[in-house]
Amino acid sequence: MTDRLPEIAGVLRDAAGRFGTPLYVTDAATIVAAAKELQAAFPDPWIRQYSVKANDVAAVVTLVTGAGRGLGANVVSRGEWAVARRAGVPNARTTFEGVGKTDLDLAAAVRAAVGGDPLLWLAVESADEVEALLARARGAGLGREGRPPLDVLFRLNPDVAPETQDELAVGRGGSKFGMTETELSGAVERVVADGSALRPRGVHLHVGSQLGAVDAWRDAVRRGLAVVGLLRGGLPSFDTLDVGGGFAVPPFDEPGPTPKRFARELPALIDAIPADRRPDRLAIEPGRFLVARAGWLLGRVLHARERGGRQVVLDTGMTELIRPALYGGRHPIVALTSLGRPVPPEASGALSPIADPVDVHGPICESTDELGEHRLPPLRRGDLVAIRDAGGYGASLSSTYNGRPRPAQAILATNGRLVLGRRRGGVAALG
Repeated sequence: MTDRLPEIAGVLRDAAGRFGTPLYVTDAATIVAAAKELQAAFPDPWIRQYSVKANDVAAVVTLVTGAGRGLGANVVSRGEWAVARRAGVPNARTTFEGVGKTDLDLAAAVRAAVGGDPLLWLAVESADEVEALLARARGAGLGREGRPPLDVLFRLNPDVAPETQDELAVGRGGSKFGMTETELSGAVERVVADGSALRPRGVHLHVGSQLGAVDAWRDAVRRGLAVVGLLRGGLPSFDTLDVGGGFAVPPFDEPGPTPKRFARELPALIDAIPADRRPDRLAIEPGRFLVARAGWLLGRVLHARERGGRQVVLDTGMTELIRPALYGGRHPIVALTSLGRPVPPEASGALSPIADPVDVHGPICESTDELGEHRLPPLRRGDLVAIRDAGGYGASLSSTYNGRPRPAQAILATNGRLVLGRRRGGVAALG
C-alpha cells in the first residue's frame, strides 16, 4: 500500500476544522487497497472474515465488509455481533469466537440457529464451553424436529513461538487461548457422543498479532491441518480450518511479511495431507491489516516547551490510542501545521529539513501516556498533527477516562468527500 499522506494532508486539515479534535479519520481508498491485497493472497474459495475487534465503529465495519470486498465479519461478543448486523453483515457471513463468551452470548447463538438464521459457525474454546453450549442447544431442540444443528469449530492452541512481542503472542502454549490437541479431540468426541445438536466442522487457530515472520504461523497451520486430517478420518463433516490473522502493519520505512508471503507457505503444507483428509473450507480472519493503515488520529498541540529537549503535549493520547501505553505500539506522527501554517507533506515529519526530535505526550493524567519520540518541525499551541496507522485498536480500545467524550469518526470516501461516520460523544453521556 502506498503512502496516502501527500494526497490527503489537506483533507485531514479540513476534517479537523469541520469536526474538531481528537478525531478519527478513515480513508476508504486504503481499506479498498488492503482488501484487494488480501483477496489476491487468499482468493476464493477462501472464506475471508474481518475481525471486528480491530475497529468496531459501524461505519468502518460497513466500509470493510461492503459490496465487492469479499469479507464477512468475525466477532467475539454479542456487542460486536450487533455492530456487524448494523453494518449490514448477515449471520450467514458472521463467525463467532473468543475466549470470553458468556452464557448470554452462547444463548444468542443458539436462538439465531433456532430462528433459522444461524451464524456461519461458532468456535468453542474449552470443554467447559462445549458443555454450556450443548446444554443450550439440546434444550432448544437443535438437531431435532427439522431444526439443523449449530456448526462449531474447536480452537486449537498451536503451542508455537510467535515472532512478535509477548503481549501479542496468543499462540504460545501457556496462553489462555484454545485447547491442546488432546483436549480438542476430547471435546469433539463429547459433541459427537451427545447427538446432533452441534455439528463439529473443524479447527480454528490464531498465532498472534503483528507477526514479524512466517515460521510460527507455518508451524501452527501444519498442526491445524494435522488435527483436521486425523479427525476427518472418522468424521466427514470435519472439513474446515480457520487459520486466524495476525499480518503485520509495520511503519512505512520498515519491512514485514505480506499476506502473499504467508500464503506461499500453504501449498506445501496442504500437499502433505492425504487428499481425502484435507479441509474443504479454508478461512482467514485478519483485523488490523485491513484497517490500521487507513486510520488517522488527529490532535492539536496543547503545550510546546523545553524539558531537556523539545516536548509537546497533545489533546489526544491513550484514551483514543492506547497501544503505545499498553504494549509499546509504535505510531509515527506527522505535523499538518507548523506555527499555524500548513506543512507540505514532505516537510511534515522526519524528512523535514527543519525537523528535530520531539517527545510527544498525550493529555491524560498518567505518566504512561507517551506517544514516543518523533522528528517534527516547530510547533506551538493549536498546531495540528496526525498519528499514523491508528485505524486498528484505536477506536475499539478507546475509553472515556478523565471524563473525555468519545471522539468523532470521519470517513474519507473514495470520491474524496468527507462524511461523518459517528458523532462525537457528549459530556452529558458520561458518568
